[in-house]
Amino acid sequence: MYRREFLRSAATLVAASALPLGTPAPEKPRIAVTMDDPSTILGRNISWREANRNILDALEKWSLKAALFVCGMRVDSAQGKELLGQWDDAGHLVCSHSYSHFNFNAAKTTYDDFAADFERNEPLIKSYRRFTRLFRYPSLKEGDTAEKRDQFRAQLKQRGYAVGHVTIDASDWYVDDRMNARLEKQPAASTEPYGDYLVAHLLDRAAFYRQLALDVLGHEIPHTLLLHHKMINALYLEDVISAFSDKGWQWIDARRAFDDPVFKRQPQTLPAGESLVWALAKETGRFDDRLRYPGEDDSYEKPKMDALGL
Repeated sequence: MYRREFLRSAATLVAASALPLGTPAPEKPRIAVTMDDPSTILGRNISWREANRNILDALEKWSLKAALFVCGMRVDSAQGKELLGQWDDAGHLVCSHSYSHFNFNAAKTTYDDFAADFERNEPLIKSYRRFTRLFRYPSLKEGDTAEKRDQFRAQLKQRGYAVGHVTIDASDWYVDDRMNARLEKQPAASTEPYGDYLVAHLLDRAAFYRQLALDVLGHEIPHTLLLHHKMINALYLEDVISAFSDKGWQWIDARRAFDDPVFKRQPQTLPAGESLVWALAKETGRFDDRLRYPGEDDSYEKPKMDALGL
């Protein structure tokens, strides 16, 4: 371990000495952990208490404070309150992710239904000390019509909420689905290939959204990484954090990231939503050749994982 740290320090000194005198060192990209959908039901392969402990331990090891986005229906129980209490006690932000996880871009989801569901969630989380008025749209869908989009944005403002935007979207949940499907068929199967895939996938998406943000905005922004309260992260979150650090990313607390002015932006796109970076790029009309819709989906990862036998 000491040799590895020495080599890292030596490499940093060599790189710094190569810069012309008076040249500022390049700004490190910054990133924060945000986690959606805490749940007391994670399948037969891990208990929620074990998963929760592993995730919180990984964050504590790196002295990180995350933002937890709570979908009420998954924690509306005594055990759910216990789970949220553990996050609250550890100093992480407790934020809203609706009660029922409705897709606001679906034609059948009316503004009235979505707004009522949003209001239903607050009583479950507002008693926690770290309760924070940040709202994350389920599936990052912010409305399929201008009327729905603007009505709900007005409601958030009236209720004192800001949007807990994602800048780095990804499909960790799908990697988790594939891993658990394998374990159902082969209980003794190794999970390591899925952890390796997760790390590579997240680094790839982070590089994409970082570069897109630089091209759209012209400067670095603090990024928010979308992860889910799943077994895959209970097993490999520490590896993810370490891998990003090794690649030159600087981990920061979620509150610090969300304080940046970029998170107040409200792109005027339709259908509304996706990663904030994706939406800002879409709004310009200059990056359509680099944007797919939706921004992230299982359909993009399936052929890759199939080819690897995962």
